[in-house]
Amino acid sequence: MTARSSQTPLHVGVLLGDPRLPYPYSVDGRFGEEEIEGARRLGEALSELEGYRFTFLDDHERLIDDLRTTPPDLVLNLCDTGYRNQWELERNIPAFLEMLEIPYTGADPMAISVSTDKALVSMAAERLGIPVPNETYVDLTADPLVLPSSYPALIKPNNSGGSFGITSSCVVHDSAEAEAYLRWLADRLQPPEAVIQDFLTGSEFTVGIIGNPDHGFTVLPPLEVDYSALPPELPPILTYGSKADPESAYWNRLAFRQAEIDEVTYARLVDGCVKLFRRLGFRDYARIDFRNGADGVPRLLDANTNPTWFHDGKMAMMAAWAGYDYSRMMGLILDAAVARYGLRQE
Repeated sequence: MTARSSQTPLHVGVLLGDPRLPYPYSVDGRFGEEEIEGARRLGEALSELEGYRFTFLDDHERLIDDLRTTPPDLVLNLCDTGYRNQWELERNIPAFLEMLEIPYTGADPMAISVSTDKALVSMAAERLGIPVPNETYVDLTADPLVLPSSYPALIKPNNSGGSFGITSSCVVHDSAEAEAYLRWLADRLQPPEAVIQDFLTGSEFTVGIIGNPDHGFTVLPPLEVDYSALPPELPPILTYGSKADPESAYWNRLAFRQAEIDEVTYARLVDGCVKLFRRLGFRDYARIDFRNGADGVPRLLDANTNPTWFHDGKMAMMAAWAGYDYSRMMGLILDAAVARYGLRQE
């Protein structure tokens, strides 16, 4: 691939979900005001960046033809909805781009596949010395089903994103509740797989990281989830409803603040993030979630490749605490990909 002069703007194709098509993740089954506003705010932020010119690509019926006809120098892959808004086809987008030999931001198909398998990520983390909750994999087609060995326990899909399949009922207190929730999940998941974990109730953190191993990382100030406004009968967890359903009891009752943590805890979080970023093959940016156990040690909850890019999302919040506005945060992600591919001549 040919590097461009630093004086020549790079042509970036901004690849998003398709607002014309159904959107199964949404409660209404379609893009709503939040998604439309997110794309608008993204356009404003990108327009402030120097050294780039942008073309938006959100018509999935024309996507492959458009990419073949006018291939950009780089694709800003923000299509976390998946090809044709089908979450399970998220990895197909970078696969298309690789077949067309178009550079792109973010994770490749393999990293997306691995990171969406929570049991695999936990095993990798444990081998790297990163603390994880006690966990049991469950084949939801088995009879009898594997049940928790102790209670309370947390049950969640093994493969999912955006907290899909996580409700207040996923915290179970006896075998009857556990079996009921596992059978509820079995009817909704493909593949039908779940994990049972310790129900952690300590402080919950997320860490944003931008960059790559060969060129260095920008670690954003960790975020802590504030559950204090939740009614006491609701378990303090990030449910699907807290992110997607205005009718949920969790909607607008959670808050996020900059974490106040000691140097040892901070070092543990950053060390875990860098190790996972390298081992899982993440690229350009990621967001990794932890929660303290009863011993006060943060344990891995999830590793998010291509995390939410919205102007009011967690990555943007953490970037703002580090002194980067939304536009500059997107610029850091683009710069990381440009350096990784060697797209500019110095």
